[in-house]
Amino acid sequence: MPNYNGVWSLSTQYQYAADWPRFANIGLFHLGSTGSEVNSIDRVVITTGGNATDFGDRTVSASNTSACSSVTRGVFAGGYTGSANTNIIDFVTIATAGDATNFGDLSAATFDNSGLSSATKGVFGGGYTTGNVNVIEFITIASAGDVTDFGDLTQARSSQGSCGSPTIGIFSGGFTNARVDTTDFITIASNGDAQDFGNLIAATQNIAGASSSTRALFGGGSTGSESATIDVFTIASAGNAADFGDLTSARQLVSACSSGLRGVFAGGPAGRSNVIDFVLIATNGNATDFGDLTAAVSSGAGLSDGHGGLA
Repeated sequence: MPNYNGVWSLSTQYQYAADWPRFANIGLFHLGSTGSEVNSIDRVVITTGGNATDFGDRTVSASNTSACSSVTRGVFAGGYTGSANTNIIDFVTIATAGDATNFGDLSAATFDNSGLSSATKGVFGGGYTTGNVNVIEFITIASAGDVTDFGDLTQARSSQGSCGSPTIGIFSGGFTNARVDTTDFITIASNGDAQDFGNLIAATQNIAGASSSTRALFGGGSTGSESATIDVFTIASAGNAADFGDLTSARQLVSACSSGLRGVFAGGPAGRSNVIDFVLIATNGNATDFGDLTAAVSSGAGLSDGHGGLA
């Protein structure tokens, strides 16, 4: 491993390019609701832990929104404004604190949808418009604009979690006319309908997803009462979830983000909290305290510049 000191020739830079760090490991949380909808975005450094700091504001105050990201851009989509659903998509530059800018629109005003991404493509699935929907839509993260149709989930539902690898996206849990354990997958590069992947340990809504390039974690949520359970899937192999461990407290309406090593779960429960937990994704076990958000919240959304879809 070179020490990166001094002035390098171009050939030397290329020789060691794979050794340079790719991600700053910044996590952003749109806070959602503090009792009323807010536009605030918090920032954390996933590798070090500690309390969140203010990053900036979304273009709209909303809760129950979705998020996805590339290495450079974070995107927030949809939500509930306190009086109506919204179709607004906005974005931030993750490395530079500041307010969001308009990106485009979802095809319909939607809340309780969820997002995932590869390095180039952001995908939003499910949610609630005038009822639960099975719609999957996508954006090209580097190019602002409205969504394009991707395909359909295996069932119309809202309040599910999502995450993935660079190739596979997973949508898990949610609510139809009841909580479900349904877990679907898509191939992110190829538009088309989702297929069955397996099942959560229990039917769960208001769940949050975080991943490395190989493992997908889904934490918290409601199984009829608020849950601390974290489930784990191996992304490359369709099948049912296994038990991973527990959050530090039972709560739903949590938001999550991840690096290649850590999964971070923030906010919730329904009564709101500023708690941030983390786990080591490769090693099953219970969550550990990470720090605090700037406010007690629920129904937010998380993203990062180093999640499993970017590896």
